[in-house]
Amino acid sequence: MNAAAGMLEANLLAASDLADARAVPATLDAFLADVERRAFRMAELQLRQREDAMDAVQDAMLRLVRHYRDKPAAEWAPLFWGILRRRIVDLQRRRKVRSIVVGWLGGGHDDDGDELPVWEPADPGKDPLGALHDAESYADMAAAVQRLPRRQREAFILRMLEGLDVAETARAMGCGEGSVKTHLSRAMHQLRDQLEDWR
Repeated sequence: MNAAAGMLEANLLAASDLADARAVPATLDAFLADVERRAFRMAELQLRQREDAMDAVQDAMLRLVRHYRDKPAAEWAPLFWGILRRRIVDLQRRRKVRSIVVGWLGGGHDDDGDELPVWEPADPGKDPLGALHDAESYADMAAAVQRLPRRQREAFILRMLEGLDVAETARAMGCGEGSVKTHLSRAMHQLRDQLEDWR
């Protein structure tokens, strides 16, 4: 357990320096190839369903290419993360509305008269990144991140996991830099409290 805690702490500290070390990609294709895996992890962590996460990332990439391909390369990261964040929120809202409607009306029937499945929320106990070396510590961290309020979770993921700087995170989240710092500070405080056993 101590090795996992050390790895987690080292990753969190190293992520704060990541923004300075990032190289600006030469092409939009290179940027998308570089960001694809991290974007999927972020989406899966927040949506808790693999298919929805893939749809969100794909949609965000298509929107970036369609609307912002002519922007300078330095602007692609905050634009992309902002698009992805909004897409995730849209999917979460749609899922909530769908669950309310299905709860009131039941599963319903399709055109052939077959009963449609009743929507069930995703199992939050699944480890979305089972390939990590220490699945148990990752599952605890993922659960702790999922329990954060939405804006704190977004600030933590964009700053600490993706490595955007404060200004880029503010642009992606659509808020001021002071708000990013406040959300991140509160998120870090809560995560330290929740993950005390892993220290």
